[in-house]
Amino acid sequence: MNTTVDDWIGAADSMLRTVSGGSKARRPSPAQGMPPVALTPEAQKLSGALMRVNHVGEVCAQALYEAQALGSRTPAQRQHLREAAQDEVDHLAWTSRRLEELGSHRSWLNPLWYAGAFALGSLAARAGDRWSLGFVIETERQVEAHLAEHLSRLPAEDTASRAIVAQMKDDEARHAQAAEAAGGHVLPWPVRQAMRLAAKVMTTTAHHL
Repeated sequence: MNTTVDDWIGAADSMLRTVSGGSKARRPSPAQGMPPVALTPEAQKLSGALMRVNHVGEVCAQALYEAQALGSRTPAQRQHLREAAQDEVDHLAWTSRRLEELGSHRSWLNPLWYAGAFALGSLAARAGDRWSLGFVIETERQVEAHLAEHLSRLPAEDTASRAIVAQMKDDEARHAQAAEAAGGHVLPWPVRQAMRLAAKVMTTTAHHL
């Protein structure tokens, strides 16, 4: 592991952009060009809550990938993580913009979510690159399932949010497959269960806050 001062400066910059809402997407939003659709107040509130949860997931993804990249043993592992993180930047920007369109807000606890996820990512990195990749696999599979559940709950008429979530789901599946192909280990059952519990706490809280 050859972490430099520049790496830490880059990590700090990433953190500030993530929690402040200043992240910029590389790819256009899947909702770009879609005509605006009038939602009922109830549908708008539901979509806002679900997209806020999805935005928090992307805040956590940035923290996880950044911490794991900093703790990587090899340049190849670090590059692998940073490439996946760029897709998550797109997701972060897309969900942030959609929240604005829905008249909703980002989670007020984003700095807390970032700090907690960064700590988890650091622990995963300390276990070694193969286990760190295993953490990516399990995280992305859980997120993919969570996004599939959101697709079943988002109002049918909210085509913009649904397009964003569908693309996010495809990207998360691809990240899990790439980490598996790179040699990631399957995490022990107790670790996977603890991750599910932590995710449940986060999603339940972010739905409201």
